[in-house]
Amino acid sequence: MISSKLENIRALLLDVDGVLTDGSIIYNDNGLETKVFNVKDGLGLRLLLKAGIKVGIVTGRRSKAIHHRCKNLGISHLFEGTSNKAAILDFIIDQIGVAANQIAFIGDDLPDISIMRKVGCSIAVNDAHEKIIENADMVTTHKGGAGAVREVCETILKAQGIWEKTLEYFL
Repeated sequence: MISSKLENIRALLLDVDGVLTDGSIIYNDNGLETKVFNVKDGLGLRLLLKAGIKVGIVTGRRSKAIHHRCKNLGISHLFEGTSNKAAILDFIIDQIGVAANQIAFIGDDLPDISIMRKVGCSIAVNDAHEKIIENADMVTTHKGGAGAVREVCETILKAQGIWEKTLEYFL
């Protein structure tokens, strides 16, 4: 069932805190925010981009750390400071050039429900809020910040029949 939804995905959107990270926010003595990202999740996102699947970040917070991570991964679609994620979906669609039913979204907490209900495939990380899990087409086996994004990326590539071709790059 999930494979049929993922076959048509042309873009993956994801939240940051609790999805790309474990949800922790660290401040140093100078008040600077630090985030910890999983390198395996990063490779998964690069593999999607290499396969021609667009990747975008939709987050309620603003952070220089996420700007650095997006630049490092080659993600050019960053939508931050977004309190109502569904409200900007039409803008996102115009920016990335795909239809709502061709978008998958990975979320973890209540602000993600609105956009999850409007995209082609909604995905919850394993440790997401129960309401997010109830509204998800797929729930990862991994937790946010600990391989959940990589799991989704590989699942998309497999559903689209391009996983084996993707592996050839490393062989």
